[in-house]
This record gives sequence, structure tokens and C-alpha cells, in this order.
Amino acid sequence: MTQKEDRKMIAALLREREGYERRGEKDRVRQVDEQLAHYGHESERAEEPVGRTATPQNTADGDGAAEERRGRGRPRKPRDAEGNIVRE
Repeated sequence: MTQKEDRKMIAALLREREGYERRGEKDRVRQVDEQLAHYGHESERAEEPVGRTATPQNTADGDGAAEERRGRGRPRKPRDAEGNIVRE
């Protein structure tokens, strides 16, 4: 492989490693580290990868909260009883 291809592979492996690290998959992180070493990348992190420290919080306030945050958008067009748009 050329140096450019090696750099692309290293970048892809680092992204893959980050995902495994976030999910706490230590064995997969070690496997990716082995591949990084094969391509000549020296890891800056010497410590063991850590799993998730806090549980995700549910931030939903209810049905109308999301609509309030994103705005109402365009006003709805007038419709007849069957749901067809009424043109004036």
C-alpha cells in the first residue's frame, strides 16, 4: 500500500475504534489497536478503554415540546371534509 492508502486506512480504523470505545467493546478495541500497529500508527492512549459512564437521559417533554422547538413551519392549507386541498 502507498502512504496515502495507509493514512486512509488508519483514519478509518480510528473511527471504527472510537465506535467500539463508546459502546465499551474492549476486545474489539484491542483488535483494532493491533491493526493500527500493523499500519505503523502509535496510539496516544495507553490506558484501557472505558465504557459508558452515565446513562442517557430522556429529554422528551411530551408530544408538543419537539414541535415547539422546531417551529411550526408553513401554515396548513385549507382542506375539505375528505382531506383534499381547497383552492380559491
